Amino acid sequence: MTFTRTTIPDVILIDPKVHGDERGYFVETFRADKLSEFLGYTLNFCQDNESKSSYGVLRGLHYQLPPYAQTKLVRVIEGEVLDVAVDIREGSPTFGQHVAVRLSGENKRQMLIPRGFAHGFVVLSETCTFAYKVDNYYSPKCDRGIAFDDPALNIDWIVKRSTLQLSAKDTKQPLFANADLFEYGVDLYA
Repeated sequence: MTFTRTTIPDVILIDPKVHGDERGYFVETFRADKLSEFLGYTLNFCQDNESKSSYGVLRGLHYQLPPYAQTKLVRVIEGEVLDVAVDIREGSPTFGQHVAVRLSGENKRQMLIPRGFAHGFVVLSETCTFAYKVDNYYSPKCDRGIAFDDPALNIDWIVKRSTLQLSAKDTKQPLFANADLFEYGVDLYA
């Protein structure tokens, strides 16, 4: 397993080693010990989530406020997405910046998105099965979002706007300037 810090150092790409032959492949998708060794602390994932979507489905930008803020470890089982993490920690050197990475069933790449970030993805393939671990449970009262198309964030979702498929919830999210944010430097894991 290879761990790589992105242009926003707290967002980490994970490339697992794939063992394959004519029968197929085997891959370890998660190793708590290796992740803890790289991070210098331990994450306690408590819930796994999975979604199935078709081309142009955009889910995001979502996050949860404390005390139910979540770290996400995301991956694609089948298909391909553009996965996006936005730094929403006021005072951070990368505040308002984002990382966008293609994740696919083929490349097996994963992205670790820490607390204090909004997350979203758009499906680039005909269909996609998306899976992720979280280190805190879902809380409707702490659930928040940001408009995926906010010009201040300048995210290129690749898919044409007219082709996007959005939930009613995601068409009504506030602009970044009006969103509930995190404070940089506060221990979100305490």
